Amino acid sequence: ILNSHTLKNNAKVAVLGAAGGIGQPLSLLLKNSPLVSQLTLYDIAHTPGVAADLSHIETRAQVTGHIGPDQLGAALKGCEVVVIPAGVPRKPGMTRDDLFNTNASIVATLTDACARNCPEAMLCIISNPVNSTVPIASEVLKKHGVYNPNRVFGVTTLDIVRANTFVAELKGLDPARVNVPVVGGHAGKTIIPLISQCTPKVEFPVDTLTALTGRIQEAGTEVVKAKAGAGSATLSMAYAGARFTFSLLDAMNGKEGVVECSFVRSEETECKYFSTPLLLGKHGIEKNLGLGKLSAFEEKLVADAMGELKGSIKKGEDFVLNMK
Repeated sequence: ILNSHTLKNNAKVAVLGAAGGIGQPLSLLLKNSPLVSQLTLYDIAHTPGVAADLSHIETRAQVTGHIGPDQLGAALKGCEVVVIPAGVPRKPGMTRDDLFNTNASIVATLTDACARNCPEAMLCIISNPVNSTVPIASEVLKKHGVYNPNRVFGVTTLDIVRANTFVAELKGLDPARVNVPVVGGHAGKTIIPLISQCTPKVEFPVDTLTALTGRIQEAGTEVVKAKAGAGSATLSMAYAGARFTFSLLDAMNGKEGVVECSFVRSEETECKYFSTPLLLGKHGIEKNLGLGKLSAFEEKLVADAMGELKGSIKKGEDFVLNMK
């Protein structure tokens, strides 16, 4: 017998940047999901091959590949969720902000196409620097008069996944059962793990807590260094991007109580955009659950992050203001 969920599990999802280091494994995970009925892949090269390859997998999602700007509109028509991992990866010695000029233009162009072709879609932005690309996407949507702050998400899920893994390692727990909210932004010291709100409850001496927090904040750089010029976090990011997308699809299908942290338009702090736990629903953000109770250690982390976060947000907004 069909339950109500089966009837609605017909999402059309687009991946923009589908042939890249994150895009390919992310597309594989989405193809593997019963939540997705149509998967459209877009990139500036190699997409037909990736689409042909994935199309042979014995799951029901219909896969189409779209290549180059002329085919971008077709990739987006009718999409309910658009995931954007497009852009250049970090190399050793680079900050996420060093990617700004290239990725800012890419995100602006892709969001412009979303505004024209699927103005009501949920946008999940992975392209770094997320602290600036989310404001960029928002300002582009505003220019088109289709901005809905409940539908634009900066995907910070990898920070949560890492925090869960590292806490579990230190405490000998099953990482699948650990849940650490991570708030703030998605770069360096703007990444703020709320260890005091971890479930199950965990405690660490202050030196361990400081080291753990630093490791979570710099975990991306750990991977960039280990790959020694061959890229940045792609497989773990694909996992995290898929996790966030599946949560969103579940919530859109009517599943209740779905909570994920994400970098979104926010009134929770003095920053215009801020990541906090969000209750997701049929129309995107149903309720911002806010920061909750912070420890003194965490309050200082939040205070210390504000300057950098505001600067990154303004940089993104200014980019769209000055666009030709």
